[in-house]
Amino acid sequence: MTSECSPRFLASDNTSGICPEAMEYLLEANRCDDLAYGNDLWTARAADRFREMFDYDCDVFFVFNGTAANSLALSAMGRSYHSVICHELAHIETDECGGPEFFSNGAKLLTSPGADGKLTPEGIEALVTKRSDIHYPKPKVVSLTQATEVGTLYSREELMAIRAIADKHDLRLHMDGARFANACASLNATPAELTWQVGVDALCFSGTKNGLAFGEAILFFNRELAEDFSYRCKQAGQLASKMRFVSAPWLGLLESGAWLTNAQHANEMARYLSEGLQTLPGVSLMFPTQANSVFVELPPQAIEALKARGWTFYTFIGAGGARFVCAWNTTVELLDALLADMRAVLER
Repeated sequence: MTSECSPRFLASDNTSGICPEAMEYLLEANRCDDLAYGNDLWTARAADRFREMFDYDCDVFFVFNGTAANSLALSAMGRSYHSVICHELAHIETDECGGPEFFSNGAKLLTSPGADGKLTPEGIEALVTKRSDIHYPKPKVVSLTQATEVGTLYSREELMAIRAIADKHDLRLHMDGARFANACASLNATPAELTWQVGVDALCFSGTKNGLAFGEAILFFNRELAEDFSYRCKQAGQLASKMRFVSAPWLGLLESGAWLTNAQHANEMARYLSEGLQTLPGVSLMFPTQANSVFVELPPQAIEALKARGWTFYTFIGAGGARFVCAWNTTVELLDALLADMRAVLER
């Protein structure tokens, strides 16, 4: 059976295929049988490689997708009567179908606005101090997205300021790292510098958006929070019987360095697209392009005309807003074609 690949997917880095390094390790893991339920050599090697990369003896768990990673991690960081503070655009608030609340047996998400999709110490403190009576869910966790839902980044200084306010109010710090690799690449920072060294207690590190078919890693730097976490994964249907097929592709990314080079390429393509867009008439960027996502304001007619030409992209950020996301395999040729079509529809 053959199929024709459309060259016009820019809605998300989820639309990209499996990168060669991940595929190579997946095929290698298929050559021999191994133990089930994460007791295999591949899973042990991948977990150890994460510990080396982060320079920290963290607890590592593998799950199928990002919603499970965030929801289960947050459920381990608080109780049902606690609350999680996040940005009003956070994925856990807008796109996870109540998963964090479900897996925590009812913990509430408290949202705060913030410029460029980022939480601020002031916004966090306002929610913590809003009420302290027993009728209000007690704040316990701050959840940050790095890179944010609008493609911006928290600097180390911003992360340390948030850690300081978290310490002041005895809050734990969770990081949704759906595009964590892109943040490391853009900030030229090590994984350690953006996590435990600035006080992050738990990180959900995405592989799917970085070249894997599926699979996310949850890293607990505060290992006390990981107590019995394997049971949470099992109960939630996240314990793969053939776990090596989740962890081996991760090992391909980590051992080859593709986790970083894939992100660097995606970021470079986003910058290329951003620069090209700024040369077009009637186009303005909505947010700084700091990772692999480009948010641009377009006339509604132009949006419809581009979709009619076969381009896929999201418009979930308000009237006139469009998001284009670059991936490990995005090409200059693809972006040039988009820019040409965009110029044509705008000039009409």
